[in-house]
Amino acid sequence: MRDQAAGHSANARLFTLGDSDSGRKIEGMALGQGPVKALIVASHHGNEYGSVEVAKGVIASLAAEPLAGLTVYVVPVLNLSGYDSKSRGESAQGVTYDPNRNYPGPCGTEGPFTLKSTQALAQFIEREGIVTSATLHTFHPAVLYPWGLSAQGDDLVTRYEDIFKQISEAAVIESHYDVGNSTLLIYPADGAYEDYAFWKHGIWSLLFELGGSHNPSNAEVQEMVRVNVPGIRRMLAQAPTRRADQHEFTGKCDVRRGLDRHDE
Repeated sequence: MRDQAAGHSANARLFTLGDSDSGRKIEGMALGQGPVKALIVASHHGNEYGSVEVAKGVIASLAAEPLAGLTVYVVPVLNLSGYDSKSRGESAQGVTYDPNRNYPGPCGTEGPFTLKSTQALAQFIEREGIVTSATLHTFHPAVLYPWGLSAQGDDLVTRYEDIFKQISEAAVIESHYDVGNSTLLIYPADGAYEDYAFWKHGIWSLLFELGGSHNPSNAEVQEMVRVNVPGIRRMLAQAPTRRADQHEFTGKCDVRRGLDRHDE
């Protein structure tokens, strides 16, 4: 990030998201100078290294060629202690939490905000007025959108299904990933960032599940970067420039669906 800031000082600058429970600063890059603000976050889960490399690819691309009208904030590693220890979770005061189950939501959460990292991210998106966001994960090749809650059927469909499908499909032209609702395509996950950002603020939030492994080879990482960076740029360029007006959850939660595969 420091190399990109030095080499593209007109388009790229470092910023600090906040403190982590490990005692270190969570850093990122701000790219571009536009009035509409977007956010890319990788490594909620510390063992998902491919997501970090794609985030670095986004930084390099936007530093060299920013998107007109946008300022894009990129945080390559949100979960610093998990990244260093090659573990999914993040520790706080001797307890390990799943950062992407640590947000408030209409169908429950294991938090909320027992981690400084997730609280810092939530404060940041409110303070900066983020309009569009994407979180980067591995390992099921798909681009997903709300609702990803423990609910069923029509309760999972937002009022903006067509817009979410449009910007998701724009993101997968090169990758040919699946596109759809998080719960129906993969599994329900209460307390996740993606639903929180839309439910709380009307942010157009997508979840990128990248590649096919938590431990991709170097060649697989390069392919993930190659096919996803153009799609992320296109998604950002085509997303609405204002937050959604009607973003409340009006369905019913189904506690029977509250167990996702990572809780087993």
